[in-house]
Amino acid sequence: MRTCVLIAALATGALATGALATGAQDLGAQGLGGQASDSLEGRSLLGKPLYRATLSAEVSARYNDRLAAAKSELALRPDDPDALIWVGRRTAYLGRYREAREIFTEGVKKYPQDARFPRHRGHRYLSVRLIDSAITDFSKAWTLTRGQKDEIEPDGMPNASNIPTSTLQSNICYHLGLAWYLRGAFARALPVYEQCERVSSNADMLVATRYWHYMTLRRMGRATAARRLLADITPSMEVIENGAYHRLLLLNKGMLPLDSLVATGGAGVSALDATVTDASLWYGIGNWHLYNGRRREANRIFQRIVAGPAWSAFGYIAAEAELARANARR
Repeated sequence: MRTCVLIAALATGALATGALATGAQDLGAQGLGGQASDSLEGRSLLGKPLYRATLSAEVSARYNDRLAAAKSELALRPDDPDALIWVGRRTAYLGRYREAREIFTEGVKKYPQDARFPRHRGHRYLSVRLIDSAITDFSKAWTLTRGQKDEIEPDGMPNASNIPTSTLQSNICYHLGLAWYLRGAFARALPVYEQCERVSSNADMLVATRYWHYMTLRRMGRATAARRLLADITPSMEVIENGAYHRLLLLNKGMLPLDSLVATGGAGVSALDATVTDASLWYGIGNWHLYNGRRREANRIFQRIVAGPAWSAFGYIAAEAELARANARR
């Protein structure tokens, strides 16, 4: 409980500080040069426009059908917060992050005690690099869940086993820790991840949380404390969807060679795949080089990541943050 209070308190007065400026503005419907662009969602931490990805016809049709079904449910149950949440989530899966934030904002106003609305809005603030706004939302969501029983968060895009791997509270603190990490505010991220470990109740959520926790300690120069986090990480862990984080932890523990991860991610950095998993994997490889003193190699990998199209992936955003901080030091 003391850690919960600390996490909420971290947001107080914190938004005027931090090693990384937010970099992005909420552009609304304004595109480059002030011209309207329906597909422009925001700007990267490096100042580049973030345009909505073009989905294949098959995927677009499937996602739009699911959104239409969610809207029909909301029409039938206009006062049901679950129905509103699913409209927002289905909208976001189509890459329509500005529109999704408006839907979640409606929920924040209509259901001010429901932590799910700032949790999901905060996620989409992160997607478009509005990091300060994300911190505010996740901090609010965390406060709203204080003292409450945790709950499974249903998957909008289920994994191969169709088993949800996260909870409301674990998702809130995971994303709050990530937001502070992206700001380079590692001392603020640390207690969040410590608390998140306590609500990471399965192998998938544990390896995801543990990896960002580990990297936070390494970036703080606390290598010994970071190594202690690896004690219970083993190759036999039953991980369903966070295999990249699991392999990265094994790399840092010395149980997997770097070459085995590179082979998983593609035939070298130049062949880096555009998937979310690979962006996370390659960011972890770059960061491994960075805190082992190979900054040039790390920056080369970060540059390759941000040259790809998967701009909503957390590994992609983290690579941007590293490059933005490097640019600021010049």
